[in-house]
Amino acid sequence: MNAISSTPAGAAQASPLLPEALLRRFDAPGPRYTSYPTADRFVEAFGPAECRRALALRGGGAALGGPLSVYVHIPFCESVCYYCACNKVITRHHERATEYLQALDVEIALVRAALGASPSASQLVSQLHLGGGSPTFLSDDELARLLGSLRAAFGFTEGAELSIEVDPRTVSAERLAHLRALGFNRISFGVQDFDPQVQQAVHRVQPFESVKALMASARELGFASINADLIYGLPQQTPASFARTIAQIGELRPDRLALYAYAHLPQRFKPQRRIDTLQLPSAAQRVEMLGAAIAGLLGRGYTYVGMDHFALPDDPLAVAKREGRLHRNFQGYSTQPDCDLIGLGVSAIGRVGASYHQNAKTLPEYYDALRQGELPVQRGVALVRDDLVRRAVIMALMCQGRVDFESIELAHLVDMRSYFAAELQQLAPLAEAGLVEIEPDALQVTATGWYVVRAVAMVFDRYLQTDRQRERFSRLI
Repeated sequence: MNAISSTPAGAAQASPLLPEALLRRFDAPGPRYTSYPTADRFVEAFGPAECRRALALRGGGAALGGPLSVYVHIPFCESVCYYCACNKVITRHHERATEYLQALDVEIALVRAALGASPSASQLVSQLHLGGGSPTFLSDDELARLLGSLRAAFGFTEGAELSIEVDPRTVSAERLAHLRALGFNRISFGVQDFDPQVQQAVHRVQPFESVKALMASARELGFASINADLIYGLPQQTPASFARTIAQIGELRPDRLALYAYAHLPQRFKPQRRIDTLQLPSAAQRVEMLGAAIAGLLGRGYTYVGMDHFALPDDPLAVAKREGRLHRNFQGYSTQPDCDLIGLGVSAIGRVGASYHQNAKTLPEYYDALRQGELPVQRGVALVRDDLVRRAVIMALMCQGRVDFESIELAHLVDMRSYFAAELQQLAPLAEAGLVEIEPDALQVTATGWYVVRAVAMVFDRYLQTDRQRERFSRLI
């Protein structure tokens, strides 16, 4: 394969892409930087007491104000998808959802109490996301009950973003109408691939025509944004088959697209052991699939937002990218201002002030903590000064593709060139490769470097620089 064309046919924008040699160079693992420090750095020394203190500080007004973001993890799925690395419980016993919703009610009450009994404008929710697992494992009545609990505890701001992940195999047009009536205005369909052989190989069969009908229904119902997830590197995929999937997703034209690289880590994720490694595409084929997919999406008018996210030019995410208002949290890129995140449910991650925390990862541990009247927090981290400085730099790179030294220096009282002398030296090879420009008072990721922005951010990750065991992360491409 030759270097990918920088102006694919019909492209709405000229955007340089990585030549094959650089794509191969960065075919390596690395963090996704939905947080810094990353979740693998959380420690058990940070537990329920530390989380309560962080929540109390926010509730007392000591933390930065602004509305909250809430994530609710629904772990249940009726069947296993072999590629999946999410925290999930495979069951066809829908009655298990009853106990889980009762536990969520207890956790919501504990969080609400820790924040303080009197609701205020800073405790309202401007962003809600239901993920999993499969949130649509819950019945219509159960989803209504969950939304009612959240509204009663927090309340939502006017124009709040309410999003939900949907397994197309578990919904109908009628169910989508119920979600819309509950207030959901953003929806994400897990597509992954449309090729029947690939779907069989990963145990997730959902015909193109059924997804097409559901997306059409979502548009008719007035969902403000429709997202679709794709994965390249799955078993039985070929450059030709994935090109067909890209053409089909282009026909459906979702407002946003996430294009993820499959991370084959069977030693960590048991379902992946069912995948025949001989059916996985080669590294060369993965590179070809990625290059062709990027060119294909740009050629169909999509804007490359960052890392592995694309959006139509008039989507708020693309607009935020152009205007320098992009933010990043555990759900990926967002138009919402940087805000505290309340994570609810088994394994959910939250951020409050200068700390992160994660709930127990198994249902027995999660339920046991709540039965004792305790927050189910199992581990976390309180950020030190160095973490805060590096987080500011990494998030500026990941969201704006630029770090202005003065803004970091004023906010954190450091001299960028001396504080990051070693890192700036390490950036020299990336600068020579045309991925980043080291200016006198700023770092600027180039249009080409934006496709591997994680590689630039990794230079500033103090933990990663002293840890060479990176195979636990997804690959950069």
